[in-house]
Amino acid sequence: MSSAAAQIDRVEATAYTVPTDAPEADGTIRWDATTIVIAEVRCGDYEGLGYTYTHRAAAALIAKPLRDCLLGADPMDIPRLWQAMRRSLRNIGSPGVGLMAVSAVDHALWDLKAKMLGVSVATLLGRVRDAAPVYGSGGFTSYTVDQLQTQLAGFVELGIGRVKMKVGSQPSDDPKRVFAAREAIGADIGLMIDANGAYTRKQALALMQQFDECKVEWFEEPVSSDDLQGLHMLRQHMPSRTEVAAGEYGWDTWYFRRMLEAGAVDVLQIDGTRCGGFTGFLQAAALAQAHGVPSSAHCAPHLHAHVCSAAPGLRDIEYFHDHVRIESMFFDGLPELRHGELVVDVGRAGLGLTLKKQDIDAYRA
Repeated sequence: MSSAAAQIDRVEATAYTVPTDAPEADGTIRWDATTIVIAEVRCGDYEGLGYTYTHRAAAALIAKPLRDCLLGADPMDIPRLWQAMRRSLRNIGSPGVGLMAVSAVDHALWDLKAKMLGVSVATLLGRVRDAAPVYGSGGFTSYTVDQLQTQLAGFVELGIGRVKMKVGSQPSDDPKRVFAAREAIGADIGLMIDANGAYTRKQALALMQQFDECKVEWFEEPVSSDDLQGLHMLRQHMPSRTEVAAGEYGWDTWYFRRMLEAGAVDVLQIDGTRCGGFTGFLQAAALAQAHGVPSSAHCAPHLHAHVCSAAPGLRDIEYFHDHVRIESMFFDGLPELRHGELVVDVGRAGLGLTLKKQDIDAYRA
């Protein structure tokens, strides 16, 4: 199909809510279900598929006003459509659910464009690597010590060389849990912790002295990600082996720019399901590279595998337990985990995903 003849003729979105396989919690909240919003954008015989993890309200925003920006437009002009969608949210509220709706549609547009051109999204974006390394992520504070150790050891058995656990719900219990995690994974596997902003600055400093005995190499959101001064201060006092990471709640380039200019992080986390899709992800990754800071993809691992094949300065992708489970339930054609890396099948057009519609209908929100 030539670009001149190409017009988007259908835009749909559906929300699905999937219960967790066990109660889950981190340092600030508890949850028992995850909602995935799936966007579908059609142009003639081609259909693009994208998704985000958010509230089902994002599906309503895709129905209106985002659909109005897309119908009749050329699907090849993704930057133009992305800007139009951002503008349409001005009086509704762009950060938050608004940008997460844009993210789902942006992913679908890249999938659609790649399918129309007969290439994978990774190929369309231009690869700098053949595979993207991952770290195993879960270790919720609601888990018993046995559950924690079993899950983290399971990641290691999959060939994953770094694992991350949650801390912060009960700070007094955290050193014991971190020691248990190190015991389960052995001495040579990288150990990472995520407080989800639950600690005060002084708590984080005091606890880090104990965590360092377990060779913790990554401390994510030791304080709120909005406390840029606090993150910077903690970076200055961390053991040399321990990196401070944050950025998963970044909505736009202004957010990431402020965080980087404040010297708040050693590693910038980017979540394409929140910051405007692959388009927003690449903008943030370029900013991080310009500041000499590596980037790491937050959650949605199989989706991020494509953009992370193309992103400069990438450290890794978060192989998050909930999203690995949901993506395996919902899609065929996922990138394959091999030796601790996600490998995109570049022989499959677009994202290479097929939605298991009959299998997932019971989860429709």
